[in-house]
Amino acid sequence: MIEEKEFDFLIDKVHSTKMGIERIKTNMKLENDDVVTYIKKLLQKKDRQVIRKGKNYYVLTSGYVITINASSYTIITVHPFRSKDEENFNISD
Repeated sequence: MIEEKEFDFLIDKVHSTKMGIERIKTNMKLENDDVVTYIKKLLQKKDRQVIRKGKNYYVLTSGYVITINASSYTIITVHPFRSKDEENFNISD
């Protein structure tokens, strides 16, 4: 896991592409046009878990896994948490 303070600093830099925003809206079933602001609010939640794996950050929060490129801070995708994600995050029953 990365330092929480390090990740908090990065949240302001997070952005996405037009194509990424459409993918996120589809995956999260959102109608909100300000997807990046919505994702930033999710990233600020205290119960989140953040890992860095290779070139990406993976953030588990509010039942979603958010993938962010670690060098460009681009939100790549968001998908609902799946059982195959459990091995990457500290999940306790």
